Amino acid sequence: MNRTADYEFTVIVPLYNEVDNIPELERRLSAYIPCCRYRACVLFVDDGSSDGSLDALREICGRHRDFFYVSLGANCGLSSALKAGFDCACSEYIGYIDADLQTDPEDFEILLPYLEDYDMVTGFRTRRCDSLFRKFQSGIANSFRRMMTGDGASDTGCPLKVFRAETVRKFPVFKGMHRFFPALVMLQDGARYKEVPVNHHGRAAGKSKSSMWTRMKSSLADCFAYRWMRSRQIRYTVTESDMES
Repeated sequence: MNRTADYEFTVIVPLYNEVDNIPELERRLSAYIPCCRYRACVLFVDDGSSDGSLDALREICGRHRDFFYVSLGANCGLSSALKAGFDCACSEYIGYIDADLQTDPEDFEILLPYLEDYDMVTGFRTRRCDSLFRKFQSGIANSFRRMMTGDGASDTGCPLKVFRAETVRKFPVFKGMHRFFPALVMLQDGARYKEVPVNHHGRAAGKSKSSMWTRMKSSLADCFAYRWMRSRQIRYTVTESDMES
C-alpha cells in the first residue's frame, strides 16, 4: 500500500545534487508538517543525484515517519521529477517546493485555504532575492509566455504551489511542463488557478542547475509546443451510459 494514501496533503520536493541543503530541509519541513492544516507528509524525489543526496534522504526518511522518498535511475529534469512525484502521491492535495528553500514551507498555509475554490494556487515572488540579471531574464521569459499562452500568470517560476490531485493527474506530460502549470490548468474545462504573494530568499547553499541560455532556449521551444498541443486538444462529453448499476 502506498503510505501517502494515509495523508491529506503531500509536499513534493524534487532535488538534484542538493546534499548541502538537506539538513536545513529536514529541519524546516519537520517543523512545518505538524503545523499544517491538513495531515501532511513529505515526498522527496531524487532526480539521479551523484553527490550523496540519496544517502542523506535515506537517513532523514528513516528518522521521520512522515518523510518518504523515491529515486529516479538517471537525471531526467525537473518536470520528470515532478511528474514522478504526482504519480506517487495518493493524497487529495499535493504541494511543490524546491529543495533550495528559497521559499518557505510555512507559506503553504497561505495557499492551501484557496483550494476550496481553485484547482491550483501558486505563489508569486513580490520581493525576489535574485540578481538583477536573473530578474531581467525571468521578466522577458514571463512576458513571452503570457503572450503565447494567454495564461495571465505573473510568476510561473515560483517554486511554491499547491494542487488538487485530480487536476495534476490530467496534465499532459512533456519536458518543461513545470513552466506552464497555470496554462495547463486552463486547458481543463472549468478549472481555475489563483496567484498569492509569498516570501522569497536567496539561495543559501548549492547552485542553480541551468544557465540563462538553457532556460531561455527551453522556454521558447516549450511555448510553441504548448500552442501546438492546445490546438490539438481532444474534448468530449459523455451524454449516455449504462455502466452504473
